[in-house]
Amino acid sequence: MKYSMFIGRWQPWHKGHRWLIDQRLNEGKNVLICVREVSKDDKNPYNPIEVKENVENALKELIDTKRVKVIIIPDIESVNYGRGVGYDIIEHLPPKNIGEISATKIRKKLFG
Repeated sequence: MKYSMFIGRWQPWHKGHRWLIDQRLNEGKNVLICVREVSKDDKNPYNPIEVKENVENALKELIDTKRVKVIIIPDIESVNYGRGVGYDIIEHLPPKNIGEISATKIRKKLFG
C-alpha cells in the first residue's frame, strides 16, 4: 500500500493541517504523517510522542480504516531525491482562509 507523505512538527495539530492532508485523502490516496522529533521549546510545546497522540486522536477514524498512519522520524535538515524514484513531489497551496491559520498564534493562545 502506498502513502502520500507529509513531514512536519504539527505543533499543535489544527484545521490547516487537516486541510492539507485532505487534499490527498479526497483523491483516494492514503496519508503518512511524519512527526519530526524536535526538542521542546517555545515553538515546540509538545514532545514528539504527545504530537503523535494529538494527531492520532484527531484522525482516529482514518487511522482505524488504515487511510492514515502517523510515525515519528528523526529531525531532518532536508528532503532529497534522485531522478526516476517512483514518486512525485507535490505542493498544495491553501486558500486564503486556511493559509492564514498560524500555529504560532494558536500556541500563544494556549500557552500565553
